[in-house]
Amino acid sequence: MKILLTTDTWTPTVNGVVTSTVNLRAELTARGHEVRVLTLAGGPRTRVEEGVTFLGSLDAGLIYPGARLRAPALDRALQDLVDWRPDVVHSQCEFSTFAPARRIARACGAPLVHTYHTVYEDYTHYFSPSRRMGRRLAALFTRGVCARADAVIAPTPKIQRLLRGYGVQCPVRVIPTGLDLARFNAAPDPVLRTALGLPEQGPVLLYLGRLAKEKNIAELIDVLPAVPGAALLIVGDGPERPALEARAAALGLQDRVVFAGMVDPAEVPRYYALADAFVSASTSEAQGLTYIEALAAGLPLLCRADPCVEALIRPGEGGWVYHAPAELAALARALPTGAAALPLRQAARRAAAPYTRAVFGQSVEALYRTALQAPRTHSLLPWTRKVILW
Repeated sequence: MKILLTTDTWTPTVNGVVTSTVNLRAELTARGHEVRVLTLAGGPRTRVEEGVTFLGSLDAGLIYPGARLRAPALDRALQDLVDWRPDVVHSQCEFSTFAPARRIARACGAPLVHTYHTVYEDYTHYFSPSRRMGRRLAALFTRGVCARADAVIAPTPKIQRLLRGYGVQCPVRVIPTGLDLARFNAAPDPVLRTALGLPEQGPVLLYLGRLAKEKNIAELIDVLPAVPGAALLIVGDGPERPALEARAAALGLQDRVVFAGMVDPAEVPRYYALADAFVSASTSEAQGLTYIEALAAGLPLLCRADPCVEALIRPGEGGWVYHAPAELAALARALPTGAAALPLRQAARRAAAPYTRAVFGQSVEALYRTALQAPRTHSLLPWTRKVILW
């Protein structure tokens, strides 16, 4: 099959959408399909490189930090994708690249599959002063997007239920994103531990991800005084970093809260290998790919209760969920380390085992074949006409 993946973000940006799309492209290619990507460039110039079409874009950081919008220009590159005639168009984002994805699918008579990666109602602080109104807007927007797709992928049952609660009527299939799990099997590096200034003794709790308000990272810092000897390693960057650094300083935790900043994705397994547990206070995750990465690295999870993490672990088998900060502190104090942690680390790796890239690619490919046989939400335009897409 010829498959077009569309996404508003691409490498070197690091987020769940990029990780999912990169892994899907790699696995579909390995399965013999011809895969191209449509995404946004980091500037106004459109270019094509190694099967990836980068559309010129404009900065939209006032809407969301790091966001970009497709430039309102006539792009020959879009017509070239129509002329390529993909069999399936698979959208990963709802904004700038969704409209071109739909129109390319319509022009080619191809099914439009969409993956819903983001729980927008948890981001209301970016676009609405009222959470209630923000949820209504998120539901309305989501219904409009999904009504234009032939099938929707939800990475977890949590998202499938959310979409049904919004009134989404099109087929919704649960397909978790899969990862290359083997790459997270790294050995601890004492040189890196020393370079980061982590204490030689005591458990290391790791948070890895974007430093943003919806991630609730302040809660992780606040519980640290109740966990004697523990250090919190925070890997990543984002708009909340200055506030989090100030919070750690106010609590006198400068030596126990280590901000590593952004790291090269290839280096991420080395940071997982330093830790004794992965911690998260977020309830805004659609799937939580870092949870799977941590489990694959043998780290038990200590995460705030949420359907996406509860589906990954049974208590004591790969970690625990908590409902209040005091409960997190108690779990961290009781965390086994050293040789005593070996059974828990083995259980964590077993919990990650179902989330392979191969299973992911196979499941998505099967959905494509089903979508190819189903009626379209749009009609085929005659190939005797050029289609204006932009």
